[in-house]
Amino acid sequence: MAIETHRLPGTRIPSVRQSDLTARGRASGDIARANAAAVDAEARFPNEAFQELRKQRLLGIQVPQALGGESATVAEIADLCYILGQSCSSTALIYAMHQIKMACIVRHCKNNPALERILRRIAAEQLLLASSTTEGQAGGNVRSSEAAVEHDGEQITLERKATVISYAVEADGLVTTARRAADAAGNDQILLVLLKADYTLERLQVWDTLGMRGTHSEGFTLRARAAAGQILPEPYERIHAQTMVPFAHLLWGSVWAGIAAAAAAKAQAFVRHVVRQSNGQLPPGAAHFTQAVSTLRTLRGVLAASLRGYEAVMADEKAVSSLEFQSMITLTKVQVSELAVSTVLASLRACGLSGYRNDSEFTIGRLLRDVLSAPIMINNDRIMANLATTSLMTPLPTSISG
Repeated sequence: MAIETHRLPGTRIPSVRQSDLTARGRASGDIARANAAAVDAEARFPNEAFQELRKQRLLGIQVPQALGGESATVAEIADLCYILGQSCSSTALIYAMHQIKMACIVRHCKNNPALERILRRIAAEQLLLASSTTEGQAGGNVRSSEAAVEHDGEQITLERKATVISYAVEADGLVTTARRAADAAGNDQILLVLLKADYTLERLQVWDTLGMRGTHSEGFTLRARAAAGQILPEPYERIHAQTMVPFAHLLWGSVWAGIAAAAAAKAQAFVRHVVRQSNGQLPPGAAHFTQAVSTLRTLRGVLAASLRGYEAVMADEKAVSSLEFQSMITLTKVQVSELAVSTVLASLRACGLSGYRNDSEFTIGRLLRDVLSAPIMINNDRIMANLATTSLMTPLPTSISG
């Protein structure tokens, strides 16, 4: 069977709009693919891919049409992440992170004039937003902030030591969490939108990793001064549950699914090559290709079901904040990340030495190194430990469809 490389499975028949977005995404993916090896080898930002993404006007597509964007849906963004994930993992992950922040602003700006002006600029100028949600001793606990915003009339200031800000130097702005005030608890957080003129960065640590090298996820001291109106009007607790978590797990998952699809496609090409060269005899690892296809199908099915589940409740604050939904969407991250790793490993075994070599047209090396980041981005062990109590309180399904 041929590996599906165009889109995630869903219930909708592709529309003219979806076809247009797919074509623009594939054009960007072609450029990303051509430069992926250099991005990885040099651990550099994928400049060429983002020049094309800007040319295709794909950075501002989530902005409402009334503000100059295209009102793109989460499913449409997920498809683009899947397409880009097959071309360059770092490009895809950066694009996903940008769109996660865009979703937070779009869904929670509440007609705030300052934030709407920023959204207009993002759509018009195709600005790229970075994310700063981790700092200090809290590590991966994004629901606790150490640094607090300080108010000075209509202005606010902030200084925070961010352990990771991906592609910070290359971004045109960033979105950061912070404590609401100096006397606020660590989990009493706000989300603040900053443009480049609003802040300075002082590098704390560099980025030299096994994979996802092009994300340039360095540490910085962030010092900002901006208008108080650039704080999202809703508390971060609500933004986190309703938008940040679902978009993060669905879009990251779509990136990892794209990486897995790329690996399976390489395995398919290798098996076909061997069959042609050996008068129809399958290579020893052919069974692993079958396993890769099966796992990829399961992975895509999990993502598609979770996308449909989120779309069904995303406008219902009570439903989207429920323990049942939050557990489901968080476990989606665990399932998809583990399935993506399994798919790539099976593809490697299908290709054998040709997949293990870095100088082979069937090499799986970069894809494997990149996908290994999936279980440790918001560590799966942390997630499973945190969900232990919640799982006991969540009703188990009583039927196949329920």
